[in-house]
Amino acid sequence: MAGFHVLTGSGSTIAHPKVRRIGVSDILDAMRSGLADFWDRPSHYVFLCLIYPVIGMILLTWASTGNALQLIFPLVAGFALLGPLAAIGLYEISRRRERGEDASWRYAFEVVKSPAIPSILAVGAMLMAIFLVWIFTAQALYSWLYGPTAPDALIGFIYEVLTTRQGWTLLLVGNFVGFLFALVVLSATSVAFPMLLDRDVGAYAAVATSARVMLTNPLPILLWGLMVAALLVLGTIPLLVGLAVIFPILGHATWHLYRKTVVAPPERKRRR
Repeated sequence: MAGFHVLTGSGSTIAHPKVRRIGVSDILDAMRSGLADFWDRPSHYVFLCLIYPVIGMILLTWASTGNALQLIFPLVAGFALLGPLAAIGLYEISRRRERGEDASWRYAFEVVKSPAIPSILAVGAMLMAIFLVWIFTAQALYSWLYGPTAPDALIGFIYEVLTTRQGWTLLLVGNFVGFLFALVVLSATSVAFPMLLDRDVGAYAAVATSARVMLTNPLPILLWGLMVAALLVLGTIPLLVGLAVIFPILGHATWHLYRKTVVAPPERKRRR
């Protein structure tokens, strides 16, 4: 059994994988490749990814019935922050398909046998912490503007937000703060999880490599983030059901983004 390691992976030193410069065409090609992976066996992937919108619906139901109507939008927006972790099984399917191996949906659960699972859990815990801080921040912003009392009705609250100065302040400041949270997650995890699944380099190296990918390709990665956000919004419109299709496409596309941005280790190059 592999030793329990988190920060440095299986080695004793921190890895520093090389990253490539990419362009807009590479972003679009990663999306096309993600769609191709999904289209290979769409019914399997839809079944596999139903749990993502189901969890979203549970959160929204809790907010609607638990005196937390003001948190419905932050929950929907913040739920996307957990997407990179939730898609971990999809990266495995894309990896197997790339290697010409059986890519049936059941192999998505093979990730639990990965030697990098401690590092994956560590980065996942970081994402969960960011998600919780975002929710607490959104609640604090609401309390600052409206006080401790939760809204009585969703429709009335939406009308209040759209027609009053307080509401516009909540929208503008909330969306700006949300953008900063999303930017942190994009910088830290754009390729972290696929990289950990592909090579056991440790949580620190995975997050640091994602940050270097962002710094090396700021405009393409920002475009990637905007495309992901737009598609997730599109998937949430029909009561989150569309996420069962959008989410696997984005998960597979993220694997191909990783391949385009991070240089493969020398031994993999020789095998190819």
